[in-house]
Amino acid sequence: MAVTCLAGTAQAIDPDRTMSQYVRERWGADRGFPGGTVQAISQTADGYLWLGTDRGLYRFDGSAFRRFPEPGSASPSITQVLGLTVDGRGTMWVRLGGPRVLRYRDRRFESVPSLETMEDAITAMARAPDGTMMMAGIVNGPLRWSGERVESLAPRASLPARSPVTSMTEAGDGRIWMGTQGEGLFCAVQGQVIAVRQGLPDRTISAVLAVGARDVWVATPKGMVRWNGSGISADGLAPGLRRVVASTMTVDRESNVWIGTAEGLLRVNARGVSRFEDPAARVAVTALFEDREGSLWVGTPRGLERLRDTSFTTYGPAEGLPSESSGPIHVDAEGRTWFAPLGGGLFWLHNGRVGKVTADGLPGDVVYSLAGGKDGLWVGRKAGGLTRLVTRGGAVVARTYRTADGLVDDTVYAVHESRDGTVWAGTLESGASRFRDGRFTTYDSESGLVSNTVVSIVDTADGTTWFATPSGLGALSKGHWRYFTTRDGLPSDDVSCLLEDSAGGLWIGTGDGLARLGPEGIRVPGGVPGSLHEPIFGLAEDRQGWLWIATSTRVLRARRDQLLDPSPGRAEVAEYGPSDGLYSTEVARRHRSVVADLFGRIWFSMSRGLSVVDPVRATSSAAPVVARIEALSADGNLIDLEGTHAIPAGSRRVTLGYSGVSLGAPDEIRFRYRLDGFDRGWSEPFSAREAVYTNLAPGAYQFRVMASNSEGFWNGAEAALGFDIEPVVWQTRWFRLTSALAGALILLGLYRMRLHRLTRQLNVRFEERLAERTRIAQELHDTLLQGFLSASMQLHLAVDRMPPGSPERGSLAGVLELIKRVIEEGRNAVRGLRSSQSSLDDLEQSFSRIRDELGVRDDVAFRVIGGGPPRRLHPMIRDEVYRIGREALINAFRHSGATRIEVGVEREARRLRVLVRDDGKGIDAEVLRAGRDGHWGLSGMRERSERIGGRLRLWSRPGAGTEVELTVPGHVAFPAASSRGPAGWLRALTRSWTRQIPRSGDSAGH
Repeated sequence: MAVTCLAGTAQAIDPDRTMSQYVRERWGADRGFPGGTVQAISQTADGYLWLGTDRGLYRFDGSAFRRFPEPGSASPSITQVLGLTVDGRGTMWVRLGGPRVLRYRDRRFESVPSLETMEDAITAMARAPDGTMMMAGIVNGPLRWSGERVESLAPRASLPARSPVTSMTEAGDGRIWMGTQGEGLFCAVQGQVIAVRQGLPDRTISAVLAVGARDVWVATPKGMVRWNGSGISADGLAPGLRRVVASTMTVDRESNVWIGTAEGLLRVNARGVSRFEDPAARVAVTALFEDREGSLWVGTPRGLERLRDTSFTTYGPAEGLPSESSGPIHVDAEGRTWFAPLGGGLFWLHNGRVGKVTADGLPGDVVYSLAGGKDGLWVGRKAGGLTRLVTRGGAVVARTYRTADGLVDDTVYAVHESRDGTVWAGTLESGASRFRDGRFTTYDSESGLVSNTVVSIVDTADGTTWFATPSGLGALSKGHWRYFTTRDGLPSDDVSCLLEDSAGGLWIGTGDGLARLGPEGIRVPGGVPGSLHEPIFGLAEDRQGWLWIATSTRVLRARRDQLLDPSPGRAEVAEYGPSDGLYSTEVARRHRSVVADLFGRIWFSMSRGLSVVDPVRATSSAAPVVARIEALSADGNLIDLEGTHAIPAGSRRVTLGYSGVSLGAPDEIRFRYRLDGFDRGWSEPFSAREAVYTNLAPGAYQFRVMASNSEGFWNGAEAALGFDIEPVVWQTRWFRLTSALAGALILLGLYRMRLHRLTRQLNVRFEERLAERTRIAQELHDTLLQGFLSASMQLHLAVDRMPPGSPERGSLAGVLELIKRVIEEGRNAVRGLRSSQSSLDDLEQSFSRIRDELGVRDDVAFRVIGGGPPRRLHPMIRDEVYRIGREALINAFRHSGATRIEVGVEREARRLRVLVRDDGKGIDAEVLRAGRDGHWGLSGMRERSERIGGRLRLWSRPGAGTEVELTVPGHVAFPAASSRGPAGWLRALTRSWTRQIPRSGDSAGH
């Protein structure tokens, strides 16, 4: 057992060296600074930094300077700026010479006439804690501008007449302090002004600053003093400040007081005074401002500078570390950070002091791994086995275990102390050893370990011990082994690091990215940047639920729950680099090179130094980036954003320019946009600041854009701009409507021509048929019927000559009766072939005579009903309709057994409709469908209906009667009438089209 002194080898780190953690940047003429002395700095809500110089006003976006107002603008000219302040409403106030004060809001500069008319000069300007503006005037003294109203804070007579107020501030207790040029310090309380001169080293006040609830720091040409709530003195100020001549002061969010002097910049805090200056050339500080990201901007006669406090604090040789490269690290319960350089040895860092452990040969051996618990520190060594260090008082007691003590191998790469005090030692070739109750137990590939190379060990709350190996992940629980490889969902079998998170899940770092093992199995984060698919060498979780990840070349931060969200692109991953305080982004290839300490900080062992980050501070350091739409153009012609945003008709290329301001990292801003009414979703993130759309259809659109900050988080407000694309003549609604109407009229005209042609063709066919029927009737009458009549007459003569009692006389009388019936039927046939010459209403009259012709009994109720105005029917149509109706009536009278029979004749412009209805016994469905053998009535009715272009519908049910409906189109039935007007043409067109399409429900029709 070896003992070494803990304090004897300690080396102190200079506290002022922590100042090197600030990143200092300069913008001079070589980086675009327009020149002049920076006299005021401020920042507007959109993130832009504004510089007031003795040459004018400039806006800075982190990379380029732009003068305002722009050339050609209608805004008042600005040649010299004495002060800049942004009030609580986001309006920027610009103090110029004399009474001139401008306001900048809604992208416009405007004067304040009420101030110019009531004041000869505004000599000081400041923002009050409540966001209102305080001003000091020559005529009216201290003023407060609230909204659109100005009020006096104190009578002007209570201030010296010849000494203007040059600086103002309001303390936490509501007192307004005013420094004058030659008459000392004044305090305004409840409308009263009190002179405060006792204790001032000089009556010329160059700056006043409220610090805390009551304190006010006062700068004079002969040094600085402080109002402590009861009086003015230098008590409480660092001795080095009592002779400092300050020109400007500010206090930052961490209560550091920054003082600008003619020889440089000072920072004052609880640790003392630190000086920022260029050893080669001391430059006067003329303006100070802290932006919303916490960076301090410094104005000088030579340009602009920025001091940015980094997220990471890095310790290297410059900060007292013995080596630039580091290996494993461990932070104990006392806050002492143990680290082992790659070159060998073991050291600690605590309260700015660095110490070296000299016990048991550690200075000459390489330390592979560190682990600790309540019983001290365990050290895994390259050649020296496993060493336990226990701190007692001011000494370190060492105890080393080797193979002779039961350790499987003297080369220990991974050390882990479990919750129950068990110590595990993983080796590179021989498996792992478990140290419990003073004894070692060996586990290797033969006893269940997945591989003899163990690079990381961790135990979880359920008592399982996990082993990371190049061949997969092994788990030992209650004496049983489990294994996980790529077949189980791992991205790679090469497992390098493990971490149990606060939710009980196991995060697994592999050679091909990250995975998590939970109750649902192994899950690989989806929709994440490519950086999370690199080899993972270190993992830690902070108290806010963020994972800190070290890959082969990057340091990353991601929220744990977002990594498990299946939504594409849901995970926001921040990346850190040299601009954040890291000397290197390459992590040390050692077990536990990334650890979280008991104070919530995350430590990284890098190839260059030890880096530590406070997650709370890092999370809040990057402010949201506010996207802003800067320009809209159509085919290269700019469109005024203050106007109606109308895109001229016929524009083929619409371009939208946008920007976002990140003063800390302008090159790391990424944008995504979408055009509502065209895009289905957000675009992919990219750095371009222009979106181009071609050949957009006329209509209303809404363009939206948002930006990510330097950490890759889309937490800023989106900007939106609506615009309308005007249609060309042929895209207007009235043009389309007119074109549609014209097309409809053309179609109707074509239809009417076709209808007339079809009607003429149909009439010609009807006339031909009528003429043929008339010829047949004449021939039948002149030949057949005349022959029968002649034969009948001769037979009558023969019968008359026969004796009355002759037996042949009776037979010949029967023949004569038969001939008589044949002649009568022939005459009826001739009458049917000839066209009727009846009146317009002869259908109703003809149907009315049928019962008498049939000799039906009078107990059958029969009526004929007519409807519609009189219309002349085409002779051919009239005869066919009559025959169909007659057949239906004959069937009703002879076969239905009906007690009531009705006939309806309806004449309309669009149709002729005949309905025959009875209440008889009905017709069997099969007979209705196919007819009765040897009977042709139903089939004849269908054939006649088809010949005249009509539609026949028969409905019947046994015991429920029968309906026969015949419908004939109007243009067919009434040839003398035609559809007049567009509505009639349209109806006719529709009927014509629908008539030519067979219907499934018309099977009984024709």
